[in-house]
Amino acid sequence: MLRMDIHASEEIAGGVEPPHPWTRYVAIGDSFTEGIGDPEPTLPDGHRGWADRVAEVLAQGVDDFAYANLAVRGKLIAQIGADQVEPALELKPDLITISAGGNDVLRPGTDPDVIAQKMDEVLSRLAVSGATIVLFTGVDVGFSPVLRTIRGKVAIYNENLRKVAATYDCIVADQWALTEIQNPRMWSNDRLHLNPLGHHTVARMVLDALAVPNDLQPQKPEPVPQSTWRQARTEDLVWARQYFVPWVLRRLRHQSSGDFITAKRPQAEKYLRDGEIPTGS
Repeated sequence: MLRMDIHASEEIAGGVEPPHPWTRYVAIGDSFTEGIGDPEPTLPDGHRGWADRVAEVLAQGVDDFAYANLAVRGKLIAQIGADQVEPALELKPDLITISAGGNDVLRPGTDPDVIAQKMDEVLSRLAVSGATIVLFTGVDVGFSPVLRTIRGKVAIYNENLRKVAATYDCIVADQWALTEIQNPRMWSNDRLHLNPLGHHTVARMVLDALAVPNDLQPQKPEPVPQSTWRQARTEDLVWARQYFVPWVLRRLRHQSSGDFITAKRPQAEKYLRDGEIPTGS
């Protein structure tokens, strides 16, 4: 699945090996790929995230590298298939990352087998591009008081994803095995999205899965401070008021946090390590 373009082949022939074979990267998915939880006001959409961090590294040493991010928060896998796959293919990527199904799994009564079948349908469409495809498993949420009740559902979905990944020769970015993010210090206040340290850790994992050398250093989180029972319950009440109740209300109203949100990087453009897109590219 790895595809060397003419430019890269010429570099190898001339004795200069490129750092990796990809020149056109497109990321699709939901809030995880959009970068929610990793705020950066200077960037499009005001968020950075693991995908931007990966693109920053991939852009090094590849003059014609381009990156697009079509992910939108709150989207279900069917919506990602309907709204993002064709625009992604139109950008003619040679590297695609997709993380989807998390919002489906979170919804009560959904079947992980059915969700995985929808992923199969999405991947069958992406595979025609000939691009390298990176597929994410879900996080082992056993550490989370909020999400541990769906741990078994996530595990079943992951096993299905591994079978689908093998069918389409995808690279698996295995978040279930990424024990570093099984720590509250890696998560934002809403307990649903990674914080900057969590996104940084996932970026390192993705680059390792792609076998791309990088200088991203592991950042070990500080030990979780001890809190009293009363403090913990107060934090739970604050979380419920600020995040959980609004989430439930959106479900009842059939609304999504991604309604009226558009892709932060809809075009594949040159991407520098510092995140700046040069003018005229």
